[in-house]
Amino acid sequence: MPHEPIRGAQARGRFGESEAARWYIRNGYEVVARNWRCAMGEIDLVVSAPGLVVFCEVKARAGDGFGGPQGAVDRRKQLRVRRAAAMWLSEHRPGAVTVRFDVAAVVGARVEMIESAF
Repeated sequence: MPHEPIRGAQARGRFGESEAARWYIRNGYEVVARNWRCAMGEIDLVVSAPGLVVFCEVKARAGDGFGGPQGAVDRRKQLRVRRAAAMWLSEHRPGAVTVRFDVAAVVGARVEMIESAF
């Protein structure tokens, strides 16, 4: 079936996002949005803590045989996330906050959180 790998990748992506959200919750953050979309793109997770808003790009892989998933967040993807984050901030107006961009690299069930990745 030609669509099976896509469904598997989508399920892995949803699992990775859930694992990353759990990581943030365990570490005292509140999940504000998941898969937030606008004309500029999509943000996998928006989380907050007092005085801080974090935009997280989640990359999930079954294994790291072809390199870590964080390598998939290239300059072009970073720019898309930054533009979408600017739209989120203009829409939600959180006030005076520090903004951070993280990458969650999920390999299997292991979450490696790269804070201030870009």
